[in-house]
Amino acid sequence: MRTVRLALAAAAFAAATLPAHAQTEIQWWHSMTGGLNDWVVDLANGFNASQKDYKVVPTYKGSYDESMTAAIAAFRAGNAPHVLQVFEVGTATMMASKGAIVPVGKVMTDAGYKFDPKAYISAVVGYYTAPNGQMLSFPLNSSTTVLNYNKDAFRKAGLDPNKPPATWPELVAAAAKLKASGVACPFTTSWQGWTQLESFSTWHNTLFATQGNGFGGTSARLIFNSPLHVRHIENLANMAKQGLFQYRGRGNLGDAPFYSGECAMQTASSSTYASIKKNAKFEFGIAPLPYYPDVPGTPQNTVIGGASLWVMSGKKAPEYKGVATFFNYLTNAEIQAKSHQRTGYLPVTLASFELTEKSGFYKQNPGTDTAVNQMIRKTTDKSRGIRLGNFVQIRAIVDEELEQVWAGKKGAKEALDSAVQRGNEQLERFEKANKS
Repeated sequence: MRTVRLALAAAAFAAATLPAHAQTEIQWWHSMTGGLNDWVVDLANGFNASQKDYKVVPTYKGSYDESMTAAIAAFRAGNAPHVLQVFEVGTATMMASKGAIVPVGKVMTDAGYKFDPKAYISAVVGYYTAPNGQMLSFPLNSSTTVLNYNKDAFRKAGLDPNKPPATWPELVAAAAKLKASGVACPFTTSWQGWTQLESFSTWHNTLFATQGNGFGGTSARLIFNSPLHVRHIENLANMAKQGLFQYRGRGNLGDAPFYSGECAMQTASSSTYASIKKNAKFEFGIAPLPYYPDVPGTPQNTVIGGASLWVMSGKKAPEYKGVATFFNYLTNAEIQAKSHQRTGYLPVTLASFELTEKSGFYKQNPGTDTAVNQMIRKTTDKSRGIRLGNFVQIRAIVDEELEQVWAGKKGAKEALDSAVQRGNEQLERFEKANKS
């Protein structure tokens, strides 16, 4: 009996001194700040608490540009993260990074998980899918362009707060009434190239670039200097001269003037919802982008924004299994629905959209389904999205040229012709550098 007790004691001691089951760490580099950083941390914590084999470690690595640069340097040094969040304009660059990434579809199927692209909103999955049908990256935070408006300012101006302008002529008329009522900034925009040229193009079922907006290959060239594009930028320039449109700067610098109530209407990302709800001291509405009613086939669908998760190469099989397990967790309809309702990003799966709809969220928060309704429409070869090389540089060129228009230094056609010419030089460099 004493021998048995000694044996049991020895076994217990051995078990106590053995190291605990080691978790496989998954490094995730991202570019989310503020409340969105909290969201990312909560996603990781939720996954980590749901199982014991893997631990996702989210790390903020700066802006999208900065995190991409850091990841490229880390990859060359052999210490890249497992997962990298990349904004949508970096998609073509990531696709061309041969040997640096592993398609997410392969990661999921290799790990034994069922992965059905048909479960996703078509405009979302289509953007991140290769010509051979393989999904390349995981769409974490997809957004699109919307029109935000101040219902209180509308009432004061004698406008119907429940009837936002549906067309550009209606928006101009509303801006004039807002100005007459004392609003200093009737209309502004964030991400001017994305909202006023890229999404404008797909919304009007008009090409932004050849080769199906770049989906057909690296020989794509910009053509957003068409008569329709020139007409639109001319209209905005005229609004600026009349004090109906105010340009507040690049990127999302047009967001804060809307949150504060200074600007009464704004075209921006659907992801502004959480910040507006948190900061605005007025009743606000969310509406679809305006369109020109005389353009056939309009409106079509808006273009995707936000970012996706790319899996970096050079990792071990157990680590990829962890990545796949994490992505499988993120596809859960309840997780997706909660993220959509919290952030304003799209519910990237149809199941999460339906779950949100059944919950009554859209009825309780009117307008929050605008982004989804704009994106779930059937896409065309002209409206599927825009996927171009050196897109970051092209957007900077567009910003420079449009700023010349708002300052009255260039006409719309001259500026767009210049943007197209300079942008095509970037596309030519990209094509040359990525010829197989």
